[in-house]
Amino acid sequence: MILKHKRINLIVAASVILLTVKIVVAQNQNTLKDPALKEVSGIAASRINKNILYVHNDSGDTSRFFAINPNGNLKETFYFKADAANSKENVVDCEDIAVGPGTEKGKSYIYLGDIGDNHAQRKTITVYRFEEPAVAGVKPQSVIKTEAYHLKYPDGPHDAETLMVDPLGKLLYIITKREDSVGVYTAPLNASFTDTILLQKRCKLHFTGLPLMKWVTAGDISADGSEVLVKSYQSVYFWKRQTGEPIWKTLQRKPLELPYTMEKQGEAIGFTPNGKGYYTTSEGKNAPIYYYSIPK
Repeated sequence: MILKHKRINLIVAASVILLTVKIVVAQNQNTLKDPALKEVSGIAASRINKNILYVHNDSGDTSRFFAINPNGNLKETFYFKADAANSKENVVDCEDIAVGPGTEKGKSYIYLGDIGDNHAQRKTITVYRFEEPAVAGVKPQSVIKTEAYHLKYPDGPHDAETLMVDPLGKLLYIITKREDSVGVYTAPLNASFTDTILLQKRCKLHFTGLPLMKWVTAGDISADGSEVLVKSYQSVYFWKRQTGEPIWKTLQRKPLELPYTMEKQGEAIGFTPNGKGYYTTSEGKNAPIYYYSIPK
C-alpha cells in the first residue's frame, strides 16, 4: 500500500509538470474532517437520508464504511462482517461504493466493491450489499447486516476501482483500471449470494492521455439511470443515456469532458441525488470534497 501510494504520487507530480493542466474552480470545497477518513476511495449519495454521503477507505482498513455530510463531518460509522472466504475474514481492497435498487421493490441498497487487485491475482472478487440505514447522526457507530456477491472475471483477474449500479437495467457494472483499453463487465442484481457469478464482458473503452494518468478510478450512474460519470486521475467523463439504451452501449459513445480539479490521488466520484451535480474526493488526511454542477 505504501509503495502504491509513493508510485502514484510520483506519477501525479511528473504528469503535472508534463501536462498543461486546465485550472478549474469547483463551486464548493469542504474537507473530510475525521482522522478515520484517511484513504477515501469511493463516494455515493444516499437515496433516503437527506444530505448524507457514503464513503469508505481502501486497502488496509477494516470492514466498515462511513456516513458523512457534504461538509465532510462524520455522522456514523457502519461495521459489517466480511466474507469468510477472505483472509482473516476482513475486506481485501474496497475501491468504490454505489447506491441503487435491489430485488425488493421500494428499498434502497448500498453496494461496496471489494474489487481492488493491484497484482491481478484474486480468483474472485466481492461486492457487499447493505439495505440503506436511517442515518440520524446520534450514534457514532453501528453494526449492519450484509450480503455478498462472489464474482469472477471470464478472462482472468483484473484490478478495478469502478463499481456502478444501473437502476434501469438492474445490473452491477465494474470497469477495470489499468489496461490501455479498459474492460466493462456486468452481473445481474438478482444474482445468487451463494454461488460464484461469472461476470459478463460487455465492451472495451479507450481513453486518451498518459498511460498511468488515464487509469480509470471511479464511476457512478445517476439515481434515475439517465446519466453516467467515469473518472480517471486527470479527467471526468459524462454521458447522457438514450432511451432504452444499455449503459455499456452508452459508454461507447463519445463522452463530454466535465470540470475537474486534479486531486492528489482522486479515486472517488458520485452524483448528487437529483443528478444535477457531482462530488469528488481523494485519499489523504483532511482531503477536500469538491462539488460541481453539471453544465446544462
